[in-house]
Amino acid sequence: RFQIQRGKTDPTGYKSLGDCFRTIFQREGILGFYKGIFPPILAETPKRAVKFFTFEQYKKLLGYASLPPGLAFAVAGLGSGLTEAVVVNPFEVVKVTLQANRNAFTEQPSSFIQAQQIIKTDGLGLQGLNKGLTATLGRHGVFNMVYFGFYFNVKNILPVYTDPYLEFLRKFGIGLVSGTIASIINIPFDVAKSRIQGPQPVPGEIKYRTCFKTMATVYKEEGFLALYKGLIPKIMRLGPGGAVMLLVYEYIYAWLQDTV
Repeated sequence: RFQIQRGKTDPTGYKSLGDCFRTIFQREGILGFYKGIFPPILAETPKRAVKFFTFEQYKKLLGYASLPPGLAFAVAGLGSGLTEAVVVNPFEVVKVTLQANRNAFTEQPSSFIQAQQIIKTDGLGLQGLNKGLTATLGRHGVFNMVYFGFYFNVKNILPVYTDPYLEFLRKFGIGLVSGTIASIINIPFDVAKSRIQGPQPVPGEIKYRTCFKTMATVYKEEGFLALYKGLIPKIMRLGPGGAVMLLVYEYIYAWLQDTV
């Protein structure tokens, strides 16, 4: 929600992250924090499956290219992120549209009806249900490239512990740092995606159209820090969340290798 707002001239804009939380609670109630929750729930399982499955496939393909292992991890992560973005972008368009609705939770349309309205009005293309695809490609591509690249490169450098508990903490710590760094690097793409997919400042006029032009506009009108709106909650979500995902992936992958 903090990323969607349309700059300093937005009369309904939030003054800070704390003001954002407070205003949503006062105007929309506790359910206002859960607007657009259904599309992410629908997308989460296929999204994670695509992320880790395609990472493994790209990693195998890159094995034939004789790339250094460190570079191969990063490139495989980039490929998995780009593939993941194509899958999740329509869900993101619906989610951001619902989150931009300032009405009470019970007054807004359902996710299905909102998707129907978008398709009916703007179609399935880059002005409709796939709006902001370039920014989503940048967001997921950059995130996964740093996320996987950093994790596997650092994990292979740092000494392994024989104690399972210490080894768990080692992997969790690396995963936490991986998710945090990836979030810091990719958030300008996230802000651009939210602006493109969210409501435009003037109804009927498209101000935020392409990824890099949107970044340039935000930087020019609102300053450098505006490209990092929402960074704290993003790190809170994807720092530990990213670590947990990598640990689950690692342990399940090891278990499958042992059972084959």
